[in-house]
Amino acid sequence: MEDNRKLQDSEPKSAELSPSELDQYDYHLPHDRIAQMPMRNRTDARMMVVDRAAGTIEHKYIRDIPEYLRAGDTLVLNNTKVVPARLVGLRAETGGRWEGLFLRFGLRGVWEIMSKTRGKLRPGELINLESSDGGQAGQLEVIARTEDKTLIVKPLTEDDAFTFLDRVGWVPIPPYIRAGRMMPEDRQNYQTVYATQPGAVAAPTAGLHFTKELLVKLQKQGVAVCPVTLHVGAGTFKPITADRLDEHKMHSEYASISESTVKMINERRAAGGRTIAVGTTSVRTLESAANADAEGHIDSTGKNDIRLHAFCGYTDLFIRPPYKFKAVDGMLTNFHLPKSTLIILVRTFGGDELIMEAYRQAILKDYRFYSYGDAMLIL
Repeated sequence: MEDNRKLQDSEPKSAELSPSELDQYDYHLPHDRIAQMPMRNRTDARMMVVDRAAGTIEHKYIRDIPEYLRAGDTLVLNNTKVVPARLVGLRAETGGRWEGLFLRFGLRGVWEIMSKTRGKLRPGELINLESSDGGQAGQLEVIARTEDKTLIVKPLTEDDAFTFLDRVGWVPIPPYIRAGRMMPEDRQNYQTVYATQPGAVAAPTAGLHFTKELLVKLQKQGVAVCPVTLHVGAGTFKPITADRLDEHKMHSEYASISESTVKMINERRAAGGRTIAVGTTSVRTLESAANADAEGHIDSTGKNDIRLHAFCGYTDLFIRPPYKFKAVDGMLTNFHLPKSTLIILVRTFGGDELIMEAYRQAILKDYRFYSYGDAMLIL
């Protein structure tokens, strides 16, 4: 069968390039392959199935995933919840347009945000925020500028932080989707059905394909479903600027994995079950847990055993060749931007030539790419 044939070896882009150099992870994607809207039914998205041992590729749908998981497996989901992090408004003093991106809550009620406007905002200036329906929604007072060129601001409100952010914020749709312009339905579409922990500024997009009904079906066939949390940060949009991967400084993101999740994964894996991570964020959380010691401190040297340890903190784990995976046996992931840390992680896990061929087939067979696009199951 053509879609399930043994793949032939294919040459990388340039024989002179080392696998540790960034240009090796480039590819050309026609613009019309970038999905601008999700499928109406989440499980109708296409799913490419990549078998690393057999070196084969099949073309299926998300609704077919129960065929590839078995009793004893553990499906690991990132339960982070996207907050309406995009902020739009006017500078009260000049009337100039202003845009911002919420990053995190700080002490004493302040926020750290990214800011874009003409000129330089000074401490004490006010920003009049606009809601997504065009009305005035509230104000921010500029407090200070950080060494990283972000702003510290104070919301002028009696509401709690999340209530105020829900009122003034827009869904942070990536710029390659409708030039970042939010539609009302994005509030539901750009959120997993199992999101419970607010804090992400981008969705863990592989999880967008699941419905509650599909998860129940998997559990009935003996697949355990376990949560982890990694709050996807603004660094997910940050391109790699270094020519060599070992020169890139990975952004740090908050992650946590509980004792109960660790116990479930360790026991089922010891009994022969596989750990299947949904999304690169779940992969990074699990591999960070595998690199943690008994006290939950991440050992970046990776000298610990393969048992996971619970932890709660920040991880800047950059998975790139020649990384050896310790905690993950399979993963579901979307198709990623060229020269990104995400495509590097996927190729490191799936095998360089095999994933390059998978991307070639995805383009040839009109798969939908990026956040609202189709998926790849690598086993």
